[in-house]
Amino acid sequence: MIAVKTPEEIALMRESCGIVKETLDFVGRNIRAGMTTKDVDGLVYRYITSCGARPSSLGYGGFPASACVSVNEVVVHGIPSDRAILDGDIVSVDITAEKNGFNGDAARTFLIGNVSEEKRRLVKVTEECFFKAIEGLKAGVPLYDIGYAVQTHAESHGYGVVRALVGHGIGRDMHEDPSVPNYGKKGTGMRLKAGMTICIEPMINMGTWKVNFNREDGWTVTTADGLPSAHYENTVLIKDDGVEILTL
Repeated sequence: MIAVKTPEEIALMRESCGIVKETLDFVGRNIRAGMTTKDVDGLVYRYITSCGARPSSLGYGGFPASACVSVNEVVVHGIPSDRAILDGDIVSVDITAEKNGFNGDAARTFLIGNVSEEKRRLVKVTEECFFKAIEGLKAGVPLYDIGYAVQTHAESHGYGVVRALVGHGIGRDMHEDPSVPNYGKKGTGMRLKAGMTICIEPMINMGTWKVNFNREDGWTVTTADGLPSAHYENTVLIKDDGVEILTL
């Protein structure tokens, strides 16, 4: 069941999405080498709660933290720990905040110190994939045009597009229909409707598209070849004449 939001619901989502955007900006100003991923999670928890919101990830399906903090070869769902962030790392921080019954969700990959050109290019192209995906996006466009745009841009740079994880609808629940893959055939899939809110989140690997799921912690996803991965996500409102990026 895909929910089309009312103007009143969209106004509430703008608030929660604004908190997510501000939180990621706050993390970007403070994250540095020498911190642990648990320290980053603390920044996220303190900022979100200071805004009168709730970190939706905390306790979700048993997840033990307020943020997914994923370093280098970790694609997504990195559990904050005592792992130290080192000079040259890239660190994806994925957060969701809920306020007044509605969620906002976004992710950024941060460059820590002296990052190699190869990693910088990966992070840059991953962000570009998102903006390629929203070019011409509006009500009436087929859903899988999003994934086609992401896949085409990433693979033109020789990168792998993760298939085992996808974007999603969002609203009262953190994850709603529809699923939003980062790959697909142009011109296929359901037609998007004005008032839909979705998370578009390219997850792009430097090497293979294949990933491994950690069977011990049940969450951490890593690249199958150990090469770095980057993640960029925003919550997007579909409109008749385009889109509104709610987390920018």
